[in-house]
Formats: sequence, C-alpha cells, structure tokens
Amino acid sequence: MVRITVDLIRKRSEHNEGEISTLEEIALHQENIEKIELIDKLSRNLKILLMQNNIISKIENLNMLKKLEYLNLAINNIEVIENLEGLESLIKLDLTVNFIGDLRGVKKLRCNEHLKELFLTGNPCTEYLGYRDYVIATLPQLKELDMTEITRSDRIKALQRYAEIEGDVIRGYWDYCKIRKKQIDSFNQREKLVITEVPSGLQGANGEYQDQDNEEYRDQDQDDNSKFWNSKSYHTPEDRVAIANKTIEIAEKKNKKKDNKLNKNKYIPKLFNCEGRAYNINQAKVSFTLNDDDRDNIVLEISLYRYLDTSYVDIDVQPNYVRATIKGKILQLSLPCEVSTDSSVAKRNVATGNLVVTMPRLAPLPSLVKPLSYATKSCNKPRSSKIVRFAPVVSRREFLEIGPRNEEMDFSKIYKENNFNDKHRSDFIDDPDVPPLE
Repeated sequence: MVRITVDLIRKRSEHNEGEISTLEEIALHQENIEKIELIDKLSRNLKILLMQNNIISKIENLNMLKKLEYLNLAINNIEVIENLEGLESLIKLDLTVNFIGDLRGVKKLRCNEHLKELFLTGNPCTEYLGYRDYVIATLPQLKELDMTEITRSDRIKALQRYAEIEGDVIRGYWDYCKIRKKQIDSFNQREKLVITEVPSGLQGANGEYQDQDNEEYRDQDQDDNSKFWNSKSYHTPEDRVAIANKTIEIAEKKNKKKDNKLNKNKYIPKLFNCEGRAYNINQAKVSFTLNDDDRDNIVLEISLYRYLDTSYVDIDVQPNYVRATIKGKILQLSLPCEVSTDSSVAKRNVATGNLVVTMPRLAPLPSLVKPLSYATKSCNKPRSSKIVRFAPVVSRREFLEIGPRNEEMDFSKIYKENNFNDKHRSDFIDDPDVPPLE
C-alpha cells in the first residue's frame, strides 16, 4: 500500500513551491493511502486536508492540526468517528460513503465547537431510525447536516425525542453488527476458496516463477485477472482493500514489464576507445563551454536547470577527462592536458544555476609574452642600481598606392619650357640699367 512520505507531500505542494512547513492546503486523494501519518508533524499550518477516495480505516494522527478548518475523508474504510478532539478550528467534516456503524461516535464531536457542517451520507448509520434527530440533538453547534440546513424547530423536536431515538440508534447498531459479522465470515470463506494454480515447470524450488516472459505464464495471469474482476464483490471494507491491492498489483506488473523492456533496449554509450582515450559524449544534451585559455586552469561551465537539485548531478574529474552525470545521463569531455584531480572544484552559480568546474593544470602553460629588454646605464661613475628600461620598437606599416597616376598631384610639370621670344612680347620693356647676363 501507499504510505504518506515527505516526497509525496512535497510533490503535492507544488503550488507552495515545495515548502511543507508553511503549507495551508494539501490534496492526497486517490493515492490508495491506508494510514494517516506524518502530516501533523510536517505541516501544522494546514487549513484544508483532502484525503478522499483512499482505503483509510482509522482516523488518527491529526490532533496537532490546530488550524485545520476542512477535513475530507469521504470514500474510505472508516468505521468509527474518533480522534478529532484536537481539531480546534474544524468547521467542515466530510465522512461520506464510509462504513460508520456506531452513530454514538458523533458525541466525540462536541469538543469541536466551531463545527458547522457534517456529511455522513452513504454510511450504514444513516439507515437507523431517528438518525437525523439523534445527530441534531447531540451536536448543538451544527448548522447543516448532509447538505440540509438545521432549523430551530428541527432542533427543538430532536431534543424532545432524544430519549426515544437514542434507543432506536442503539438497536440499529446491534443489527448492523450482526450483518457486519456475516460480511467478514463470507469474505474469509471466499478467500479460502481462492486457489492459485501454477502451471508445471514455471515454479521453482522456492515457489517463485522461473520465467515470467513465458506465454503459458502470461495466459495464467490473464485468466486470474479476468476471474477476479468478473467475480461478485460486496460493499465492505475488505472488498475495497482487495480491489485496491489487485489494482496496485496489476500496475506494478505493467511497470515492471516496461522497465524490463526499457532495460533491454537501453542504449549504453561507449565511453573509451580501444587505446583507453575518453570519447566526447553529450548524452544529457546540455549546453556547455570548455575554456582552456587560462594558463593555470581549465574551466568547464555546464548549463543546468536553475531549480535542478544538486543530488541529481555527479561530477567525476580524471587527469585526462571530466564526466558529469545529470539525472543518469552522461556528459563526458576529453581534456587538452592533464589536470589535478585533488585540487579541482565544482560549484553551482546561484544566479543562473550553472555548474562551474575549475580544474588546475598539472603543468601551467609557458608565458607567450617576450621578456622586456633591460640595460644598465654605463658611465665613468661607479655603477648605480638604476635600471633603464627601453620601450619596445613598434614597427610601422606603410601602404603603397597602386593604380594610375593622379594628374592633379603631378609635381613633374611644375616647370615648363617656353619657346616664344621675349622681345616680341608687346608688354616687354628693356631696362638699360639692368646688366646683361653672363
């Protein structure tokens, strides 16, 4: 059967971002839960608890829920109203379609002063004579019973007939006890008549099936299932438990077959070649960056989901490769050089959720920068400790012009020879005082 665990409560508290302690409402319906547990210890601030359609047989472990206002335990196997005194704030209680036979248990609800609505429809106690008047007279704080409002006149009539209807309720419970005993005896007889026939050759020395994939075994299993579902069932707690067990058994077999089929067809990646060198594999299909520019470290950054729990991630750093297993899927990278495994560090980025793996190199890279040239200043004076540093020579790149000559910048035509005679110029004046050129 399914038990209430921390993981189950956290799964059902997604609307509260997985926070359990501050949870005010939780729905644990249709889970085949057999016992109420852990809830009062983990979530004491609950105001609404929905646990309908399970196979809970007893109301228990709820006294610490002082703020609980609505409790739904409909369609379960509850036979007695009990252990609800500690629910100080309880306003609404739903016990529809259970197996409550002793109606005198409603007296225990007098401690719940704020109880306004009660649902008992579908229980054997509702068939007793004077059922409604007995509940109304017993619980003066109640405002509504089985979705029917309780008027002032109803309460006066119920109080007047209380002595009479109390006897009717007790006699009705005695009759129900006889019917209940017959139901239990009938169920035990039917259980004894159920004989599991195992085909020869399928059962081993320990009584276990040897080959579950055998066709004969599958046919036998199908026959048992059809026989169970075609047989007559009764509205009893035992039959409800048997149906729930059979449903869980069939679901487990289907899941087991699926797992076996997946394991057979599961792809197993090849991690190393014949020489022992690690392959580069990204089975997880995550984005990553491998930075090897640093002369001291190699840094691997893997993009993970921000809210992925770190317990789903495993890092293995080896001298020549690094392997990250993310939810069972592998990311493996071959490293360009040997790294120190003991000094490697893996951290999660709080802002992005990325995983950063820093791996120190065993042999740091040599410096690629040329050493600066130094010279001592020489003179006749004694040597001083002053060092003169010469700036590095910077080469200058020149660009050549290729193409036709530009006439506008042709300086070769600055001077031009003139062939005309200066004497024939009309504006020429010969100055006699100017000596001739020699």
